[in-house]
Amino acid sequence: MIKVAVVEDDKTLRLGFETLLNQTAGFQCVCTCDTVADAIRKIPKCYPDVILMDIRLPDKSGIECTARIKELLPSVHIVIVTVYEDSDRIFQALQAGACGYLLKRSAPERIIAAIREAQEGGVPMTPEIARKVIGQFRSVPKASAQVEGLTAREKEVLELVMQGLENQEIADRVGVSIATVRFHLQHVYEKLHVHTRSEMILKFKI
Repeated sequence: MIKVAVVEDDKTLRLGFETLLNQTAGFQCVCTCDTVADAIRKIPKCYPDVILMDIRLPDKSGIECTARIKELLPSVHIVIVTVYEDSDRIFQALQAGACGYLLKRSAPERIIAAIREAQEGGVPMTPEIARKVIGQFRSVPKASAQVEGLTAREKEVLELVMQGLENQEIADRVGVSIATVRFHLQHVYEKLHVHTRSEMILKFKI
């Protein structure tokens, strides 16, 4: 069972997410919030696996809320669900600790797939957002010194992550177990001084 919290100030949309989650096998909405203050007060008490986070909230930005929640619950996966498509907000959200970024017009099945993907360590994004992220790579310098400090297998895993492959796909491609992929990824995070998959994707390019 994947436990999900929803932070959304639009009552209709908030109830829609809650209904979608509770009516989908394997998912449970454990908390709904309509402000940042409400989220910071309620979410740490229910330990969700994934949070659906709006950006425009009445009291503060969902990006600020993301950063604060990640301080309180470092292992939680936060997926931004918003109407905003501009690059600044996308990268601010990812840098704050979000692992994915979807547009509110995404189909319900895409929302469910994104939650599952986030829970499995992926970086769910709508195609429009993914194109913006990929385009941004052209302006991100390679961190050659840090990358050169990786082993050959760690470089291989990093390159496959940057190509958009998920852990199971990497395991299949390389011919190792998914546990081994996670082991190598943890060492990559440590050596590149990043904490999440999305932060690594933003900062490094093979």
